[in-house]
Amino acid sequence: MEAAKHDVERKTLEQRHQMSDLERLRHSCAHVLATAVLRLWPEAKLDIGPPTAEGFYYDFDLEHRFSPEDFEAIEAEMKKVAKENQKFERSTKTRDEAKVFFEERGQSFKVERLADIPEGEEISFYQNAEFVDLCAGPHVMRTGNVKAYKLLRVAAAYYRGNENNPQLQRIYGTAYPNKTQLNEWLEAQEEARKRDHRKIGREMQLFAFDDDVGPGLPLWLPKGTVLIEELEKLAKETEFDAGYERVRTPHLARENMYKTSGHLPYYAESMFPPMELKEDDPDKPTDRIYLKAMNCPHHHKIFSAVPRSYRELPLRLAEYGTCYRYERSGELMGLMRVRSMQMNDAHIYCTPVQFADEFRAVNEMYLKYFKIFGFEKFSMRFSTHVAERLGDKYVGEPELWNQTEEMVRQVLIESGIDFEEVPDEAAFYGPKIDVQVYSISGREFTIATNQVDFAVPKRFGLEYKTRDNTTETPLCIHRAPLGTHERFIGFLIEHYAGNFPLWLAPDQVRLLPFGEDQIDYANDVVAELRKHGVRVSTDTTADKIGARIRRAETDKVHTTLLVGQREQEAGNLAVREHGKGDLGVKPKSDVIKDLLNRIKTREG
Repeated sequence: MEAAKHDVERKTLEQRHQMSDLERLRHSCAHVLATAVLRLWPEAKLDIGPPTAEGFYYDFDLEHRFSPEDFEAIEAEMKKVAKENQKFERSTKTRDEAKVFFEERGQSFKVERLADIPEGEEISFYQNAEFVDLCAGPHVMRTGNVKAYKLLRVAAAYYRGNENNPQLQRIYGTAYPNKTQLNEWLEAQEEARKRDHRKIGREMQLFAFDDDVGPGLPLWLPKGTVLIEELEKLAKETEFDAGYERVRTPHLARENMYKTSGHLPYYAESMFPPMELKEDDPDKPTDRIYLKAMNCPHHHKIFSAVPRSYRELPLRLAEYGTCYRYERSGELMGLMRVRSMQMNDAHIYCTPVQFADEFRAVNEMYLKYFKIFGFEKFSMRFSTHVAERLGDKYVGEPELWNQTEEMVRQVLIESGIDFEEVPDEAAFYGPKIDVQVYSISGREFTIATNQVDFAVPKRFGLEYKTRDNTTETPLCIHRAPLGTHERFIGFLIEHYAGNFPLWLAPDQVRLLPFGEDQIDYANDVVAELRKHGVRVSTDTTADKIGARIRRAETDKVHTTLLVGQREQEAGNLAVREHGKGDLGVKPKSDVIKDLLNRIKTREG
């Protein structure tokens, strides 16, 4: 049984009123599921059953351990409930009445959930036939509206997401208005399973995890390291052209720096526990040293290391810095959620007048990368603050919040970029943009971020001399267009299904001589390509040519070049490309020239 993700936060009444028709349907299907389970296992205790982005779930406490083999019986019972076309009817009870109602039925989790309902808010119930649930709604009219659904999996879920609480069983499912939409989604999920980066990563020997190293700490194998180095090369070239300067910072820092930045204590739970070091000098206090969880404080120290003038701004400092974050073990997932990560990080220090141009240039860099990688569907989440949480969740600078949010908003509008504005999700030091991309199978990923910081530079006392010889604090833009290597490569694996374009492919070219007489000719081609940095190999085993071609396909070699007697005599090469098959016989010089050009331009 897999571990479930954290509970979905309880929606406010306003949020519930804004539920989409699909969310209403899925919420109703969760009730149909609970009705069916109670018919089959009347002793089951219930917790919650909310809609989710994927579908819905319901949590049960039951001695019987659910398995996928139970799903057929449960779905059959759900079908009966739907066929009965039961009406969803709303009613209310006082807090005491609700408590007695659930106590009489032995539903202890529901009794505890009553405390989540704010004083003064109506305590509402929804009933369909014999099933009655504590619920604020909304629902579809009748169970007969629930027509197309599928139970997906069962997972272990601690009550309220706390490992000290009882472990419940969470049944996940999904629902759609009709069978066609459901089947399309199921097909997309099947495609996603085929493209799962964990599966392909093992098959292609890209990365590994080892218990002795620790969970969430990937080991990059040679072929995976190729991907990292090619991405770094791309980023360094792009950033050099854009006027960035490269820096390097240590993996550690003293506690005081993170207190100054404001990350402690608010970010402490996401950081590894500190190491305590005692210097030889007994008069010196014990040092508390943290593994670096973010690069920005170190970059701020680099900015302050020398006096700065307005003539130096904008100053763009870039680093592929390794960071460490203590993600919960239940949240770790392949490369998508790890504890060690290499970030395509940079910080741009600029004046308010320069801000719009710099922020726009960062967005244009995102679009350039998306074109190179063939990302056709993407959007941006613009996260803003809420005034009532200033001084609590957000730094208390109302004027700067309003000013920077409006600047970001205008840049997004002028750029014509599709974005969604989301209140109360900003960083504590300023508004941010999360870049959402969608895989071919329809899965959504947050792969990068672009943040505005007007607060932390002031905390560090960062200053520059203005034209009139006064001092000002710079604005800072945090940006990471390629995010972390780990998550970005995980997405790329699924995006390409492991069939990477030529410039990125770990195995770019493989030579297959038909016989021993062609080995020297093949080796000459290898030498010429290696001279230009091409990742090329030969397969001179005694296997028949068909078997070697199949092996190249299995290994996802991008281009396979075959050399027989006729090709050798004519100075040609027979070209095959993974996923496209035989591309015909071409002159050796043309093949090499084309390969080198495609790698240089990162086309195909």
